[in-house]
Amino acid sequence: EVLRHIRGMGLHYAEFYSKHLALNASPAKISETLKLLAKAKIKLNAHGVSGFTKNHAANRKVFEFAKRAGIKNITANPTLDSFDSLDKLVAEFGIRIAIHNHGPGSRYDSIKSVQKAVKGHHKYIGACVDTGHFIRSKEDPVKAVRDLGKRVFALHIKDEAKREKRSHNVVIGKGHLDVVGLFKACKKIKFPADGSMSLEYEATPANPIDDMKACVVVAKEALAKAL
Repeated sequence: EVLRHIRGMGLHYAEFYSKHLALNASPAKISETLKLLAKAKIKLNAHGVSGFTKNHAANRKVFEFAKRAGIKNITANPTLDSFDSLDKLVAEFGIRIAIHNHGPGSRYDSIKSVQKAVKGHHKYIGACVDTGHFIRSKEDPVKAVRDLGKRVFALHIKDEAKREKRSHNVVIGKGHLDVVGLFKACKKIKFPADGSMSLEYEATPANPIDDMKACVVVAKEALAKAL
């Protein structure tokens, strides 16, 4: 059903999370899922959000999963003591870690907190800019892309009704997100062609499809203006 809706919106890339494809999925399950994706002409280009700690063996299992699934980008919420392990793993596997900002009061709730986390680390340790969470944290997501620059490997694109902790998603461009500005910033930093841009919508979980389709229309119009 998920693939049918993605394909129906004319999209060909997706980020999955554990309920779509579990980190402990068997090789057979991964292979089955990839075959379904290929049949629908959809590429799995990211997975997350995954937690990482200083437990190197546990971290390695996530990277091994990503390698088997052909995933280049892992969106992540790593603890501050995990980076020695992650530096080694991104170098070994050639897979990126994209730190996901989780909104007000979280470990990564500001542009500066993400900048501080990635500073001095391997070039494959960067950011997943969640535009909605930055808006709720009273941060400018367009500025986040510009400031984090070449460290931006992924986006979770959503808009918010309010610049407050308690808010809800709206169709992108209808709240506080400058959609054209966002894509212009991505162009300026030369966002990687194999990075991940994910439209996300959580306001109407019983039936998000109509609003998601509206988001796709806005995104396409903004891309045309930005590029």
